Amino acid sequence: MLLASVLVLLVLGSAGPAAAHAALRAGDPADGTVLASAPRQLTLTFTESVGLLDDSFRVLDPDNRRLRTGEPGHGPGGSDTARVSLPAQLPQGTYVVAWRVVSADSHPVSGAFTFSVGKASPTTAVTTAGPTEDPATASLYNIGRYLAYLAAALLIGTAAFIALCRPADRTPLRTPLRVGWWTLLGATLALLVLRAPYETGTGPATAFHLTSLERTLTGRPGLALLARLALLLAAALCLPRLRDSRPARVLGGALAVGLALTWASAEHASAGLQVPLAMTSAVLHLLAMAGWLGGLTALLLTLHRATALTPATVTRFSRLAFASVTVLVVTGGYQSWRGLGSWDALTTTPYGRLLTAKLAAIALLLAAAAVSRRWTAALATGVEAEADAEARVPEAVGAAGERTPGAVTVVAEDREHRDGREGPGGTAVKAAGALELSLDRRALRRAVGAEVGIGVVVLMLSTLLSGTLPGRAAAEAEQAPATTGGLRAASVTTIPFDVGTPNGQGKVQVTLDPGRVGDNAVQAVVYGPDGGISTVPELRLSLTLADRKIGPLDAGVRDAGGYWASSGFTVPLAGTWTMKVTVRVSELDQVTVSSPVRITR
Repeated sequence: MLLASVLVLLVLGSAGPAAAHAALRAGDPADGTVLASAPRQLTLTFTESVGLLDDSFRVLDPDNRRLRTGEPGHGPGGSDTARVSLPAQLPQGTYVVAWRVVSADSHPVSGAFTFSVGKASPTTAVTTAGPTEDPATASLYNIGRYLAYLAAALLIGTAAFIALCRPADRTPLRTPLRVGWWTLLGATLALLVLRAPYETGTGPATAFHLTSLERTLTGRPGLALLARLALLLAAALCLPRLRDSRPARVLGGALAVGLALTWASAEHASAGLQVPLAMTSAVLHLLAMAGWLGGLTALLLTLHRATALTPATVTRFSRLAFASVTVLVVTGGYQSWRGLGSWDALTTTPYGRLLTAKLAAIALLLAAAAVSRRWTAALATGVEAEADAEARVPEAVGAAGERTPGAVTVVAEDREHRDGREGPGGTAVKAAGALELSLDRRALRRAVGAEVGIGVVVLMLSTLLSGTLPGRAAAEAEQAPATTGGLRAASVTTIPFDVGTPNGQGKVQVTLDPGRVGDNAVQAVVYGPDGGISTVPELRLSLTLADRKIGPLDAGVRDAGGYWASSGFTVPLAGTWTMKVTVRVSELDQVTVSSPVRITR
């Protein structure tokens, strides 16, 4: 189940560059402006706080020379701004600025724009420094993120099941504890090593440079990962005594809260509106998710493999699951409001559509949970009746030795009727009760199995949401004033695609108007295999000028009713760009295709 969910996540989440939470709100000077005099500094304002790199700004003059700028820093507006000083007496002409920062949710964000001093000039600048996103590093880092989320759910949920539900037989639960702990440890180490190249866009081989490690260990995401490692080492000492010691259970709860904080402190909850409340909500949401999904996995293993089952264990988990669902609903509602910003964003932004899919999956999960709760009550009643019957007929225990008080030893289903024949008086009634109990267990196993499967889907959607631009930030970015361009031409590119499924072929026709340096309007129309216009649930488009280290620049296209469009998409340099288009034709089927496109001056 863990491996399958990771593979699905990779299919859904790594087809294109991650949409980070920080979006550029404004620039000073603004993109495409012509200034009467040279500015002394550049200032960018984002929708949330950002971290800076040594190479956050690369400024090139009209003669293709990189300017010597000051150290990047934050402006007077606070951590949601990035500023760099420029040399005095800049010559007349057009300048290209390529920038790269790290958003508060730990994702790198990059872009480029131009401004002119005195008058515009032909743009011949080439950016020779600073990398774009490295596919290998990005893929490895995303795998680490997904494994960390899943491992946290398994580790915290199983530990909570042991500590709070107190199963009579903990033997089947040792494996998920070990798997969760070791997986989370390995994923955290991988994220720590890959953090610096992920931020700077370099290959995995640069991870072990001294400057890379220094950058990681002094940044907020790196410190959060170090704290997670320390908490995991403490958890290794606490886990063996979860059920036997009340202080150990209290310490385990504190460690679980600390682990959840390592996510909240380095991701989107740590920036934006109502940070203390948002971080509290994020911690509770993660713990409730782990308690429910990880606890369900522990219950399923107990139902399949445990040698003894107490009615108290079943009823305790039922209460734990109900409390977890309540917390998830409350915190999820708050986080949805904080991320969306408006009802329109629910249908007009990728974040809103992902959230809608998650809400639909949660509705199915609640339905499955209702079925599980009904069978849980039936099983608890059956277990209690079985225990009472065996208390009245002690001879039925046989010579197997002492049994845990109030527990029922699990017997193979093909022996249930034989027990009825071999036992002393009254065992015929016991056989019927055992058969009914077995039916309850099988029904509960099926219900819990379905609940676990749907829960994994919810967790996958949650992970994707954590790397998607929230609707509120998208709306704020859209409010930034658009610049104008005076070129009149159009570039039309047609790219065929095939997702490998029946009727999964077609083509995308992309129009860049005017198709030159500066602002462009973008329109993308999808045609199906019959040549007619096809409606798809998602389309993403970006441009990359790899040999000049610019991009990928997200066009930010949105569904405009039958086609996808955006306005004010700025292409800063002339040259042959790589246009990458990701087309999603269903929830699971998508393909990324690319084609060269020529941008002229």
